[in-house]
Amino acid sequence: MTDNIDDDTITSVDNSVEKLPDHLLIEIFIRVPISDWAQISCVKKQWANLFRGECLWQAALIKTYPLAGQAKRWPGPIPRGLSRRRFTALYISKHSFALDGDIDELVGHTYLFLKEQLELSSMAPPSAILHGTIIDQFIACGKSNDMAHELASQIWLAVLDSLDENENTFCLLKSFAQEGDVFLPYPYSRSTKVQWRVFEKLFTDFRDCFSHVDYYDVLACAKNKFQLIPSAWLGY
Repeated sequence: MTDNIDDDTITSVDNSVEKLPDHLLIEIFIRVPISDWAQISCVKKQWANLFRGECLWQAALIKTYPLAGQAKRWPGPIPRGLSRRRFTALYISKHSFALDGDIDELVGHTYLFLKEQLELSSMAPPSAILHGTIIDQFIACGKSNDMAHELASQIWLAVLDSLDENENTFCLLKSFAQEGDVFLPYPYSRSTKVQWRVFEKLFTDFRDCFSHVDYYDVLACAKNKFQLIPSAWLGY
């Protein structure tokens, strides 16, 4: 048996694939590793349309997360969206958060909501408003105050760490650092871990972006929020 495949064989296979109806192509694609989907969608316009449509994502959702169809009602301010967004939310929940083996679609949707607010908005809302929206969503879906506060903190940390190092992120983090302290009742109070991460990223990843005045202004905010700050944050 030869390992060489002639051009006629390749052409024959290509022609056979082209003749497959969309529902069979979908059944094939959802069995291919997710990491290859972007490349597959670039092969043919027909395939790209499948990945833009609802049918493929419905099939992928059912195959990969069969219990997703049993999801409870969805109250609260953060939208659930269609199958593609639901699939993305479940994928993020499974691969980015330690939820003791459970896959919580709500966590993925909240992550997507916060990331979009921080990345796509020319001027993001104050962090207290975003945090309050997240807490409201968790409580509306039946989470306890403690669980809502902990999950919100995990999501904030994950999104902050995922932001690109660019001017928009620097301005965003600087605005969060300079926000005045507002007393909010638990669980709406912002996590100290999240506030610390904002300053940590500014003084490590974005130190060269500061002007002299901005640096000392943000440093004063850090000293006002925390009793002790690392020596690595000092020195312009």
